[in-house]
Amino acid sequence: QVQLVESGGGLGQPGGSLRLSCAASGSAFSINVMGWYRQAPGEARELVALTTTDGTTNYADSVKRRFTISRDNAKSTVYLQMNRLKPEDTAVYYCYVNSRLTGVIWGQGTQVTVSS
Repeated sequence: QVQLVESGGGLGQPGGSLRLSCAASGSAFSINVMGWYRQAPGEARELVALTTTDGTTNYADSVKRRFTISRDNAKSTVYLQMNRLKPEDTAVYYCYVNSRLTGVIWGQGTQVTVSS
């Protein structure tokens, strides 16, 4: 079983930065893909960014050149550096993990609010 602990988020200003972290424990060796999705009020959950074990990354068009996903395989932790924040980035951000053993696992979610 894989457990996820998210941290970071909170209130950011337009044009500012925030950083999210998600640490996996348990059967972390089985993880192939780690990343982030987000869900704004009244909207469907959407992909933000994903990274695989070999470092391949995938970003939503809306966050390209502003957000950077990185991964520390030794710590089984994925990070999301969010720069040049926009009010439309406001959402609950969910850590996403795809494990060979247990399939897709979601974090509990962390609120990101971008407002002046």
